[in-house]
Amino acid sequence: MLLLQVPAVDTTAASLSATTATQPQTLQLFDLVAKGGWVMVPIAFLFFATLYLIFERYFVIRSQTKTDVGLIDNIRDMIAQGNIKSAESFAKNQRTALGRVFEKAIGRIGSPIRDIESTIETVGQIELSRLERNMGYLGIIAGIAPMLGFIGTISGIIRIFYDISLSDNISVGIIAGGLYEKMITSGAGLIVGVIAYTGYHLLNMMIERFTLSLEMNAFEFIEVLQKPTTEPARMR
Repeated sequence: MLLLQVPAVDTTAASLSATTATQPQTLQLFDLVAKGGWVMVPIAFLFFATLYLIFERYFVIRSQTKTDVGLIDNIRDMIAQGNIKSAESFAKNQRTALGRVFEKAIGRIGSPIRDIESTIETVGQIELSRLERNMGYLGIIAGIAPMLGFIGTISGIIRIFYDISLSDNISVGIIAGGLYEKMITSGAGLIVGVIAYTGYHLLNMMIERFTLSLEMNAFEFIEVLQKPTTEPARMR
């Protein structure tokens, strides 16, 4: 009986070892990053810098471009009543880019319309520059990150063929094994570049909407200032 049971045990062990050998190996994210080499270090830095810039600019732009629907109406009523200081304080208390623009414009009431328009344009450009601060870095990252990835891949391929030339052993396994590791840098660089590129243009869209709102409100503000001079002319 013992002699008959031994082959059964050996067959089970062999089947277990065969099953274990055929199980596919899974790649973990950390292992992939580690196999990318030294180029992954600057790419990782650019990734975290991209996230910081996008979120920091998003919250700043969102808070600074809030527009009070009744801003111009309230300013118009105060100016019509002769409360210039109240209108100026009201605009200042908005604590937004639009409020600061009209705060300066209200302070110029009494000057020629061209001077007021010039003030709105100048202060508006200053506020737009503040909103766009550091956004140029996103454009730089969008261009640099993929290039860094390609540099890592090319340097890895050069290293692979150099090793092949030394060992005089052309094996598909050796080439494929080293190549997929070096392609990690290209993939990581492209991912960071896409995130930076997308964030840059989404933030620009928010700024463009604010620019349109500024132009519309500035036009209404100038009309408010011109009405007292045009209405008497019609009565004549």
